[in-house]
Amino acid sequence: MTAFAPDWLYLREPADAAARATELLDPLREYLPENEEVVIRDLGCGTGSLGRWLAARLPGAQRWILHDHDTELLTHARASIPESALDGSLVDAVAEQRDVTALRAADLAGTSLVTASALLDLLTRDEVTALATAIVEAGCAALLMLSVTGKVELSPGDPLDPALAAAFNAHQRRVTGGRRLLGPNAVDVAATAFGRLGATVVRAESAWRLGPDQAELQRQWLEGWVGAAVEQLPQLRPVADVYLQRRLEMAAAGELHAVIHHGDLLVLPPSMEAAA
Repeated sequence: MTAFAPDWLYLREPADAAARATELLDPLREYLPENEEVVIRDLGCGTGSLGRWLAARLPGAQRWILHDHDTELLTHARASIPESALDGSLVDAVAEQRDVTALRAADLAGTSLVTASALLDLLTRDEVTALATAIVEAGCAALLMLSVTGKVELSPGDPLDPALAAAFNAHQRRVTGGRRLLGPNAVDVAATAFGRLGATVVRAESAWRLGPDQAELQRQWLEGWVGAAVEQLPQLRPVADVYLQRRLEMAAAGELHAVIHHGDLLVLPPSMEAAA
């Protein structure tokens, strides 16, 4: 799994929070049991941004089990989960270092909800299928947020935008360590996998909308976006270097707007129906 620096994860957290599909919360609240502790497993938790966003938006006592392979990130996450739920109930958190791709139904026993943010696009088709199977067989709900879908809108536009977007998307689908990543296909693959298992799947858009007040996030995102495109297609480098400098100057001047599209999924077990 890819490692991410805490500074980058904290920088993107406000954009993540603004993008998350809040319309998925009402059907999730209706599904979760009342008058008993809700056990939530957050896969690939990073610094805990999803827990910080979600815990205070759900009622009732909660026990968060935070999973990541990075012990430093787990330390950040466990220390920052809110102590109170939406209704003031107690929220507790524990950290477990483990490979989230190896989770099976037995590992999810007693879990009410599985969550993840910016994770599905880092997985393979087989890994997403196995995760969907584990979640459905365990009878859990799932809230899987902020998976990239491959669409980027930059304003003002540039003739090089489509070529860089295509190269970046190909990089997201690359083979690494013998694993073919899903990248922008992840939301479709996951929705199909859960649907075939009989689960109810509700999809929602969750785009980053970066304006002039987020110049530093624009800068770091641009550097990563162009860098990945060039890594995938090295012949782009001469024009990409000039492009990046031009875009960075626009971002610094407050002249750039960016919409980076993501998708969110709410999954409810086969016996439940989502209120769309």
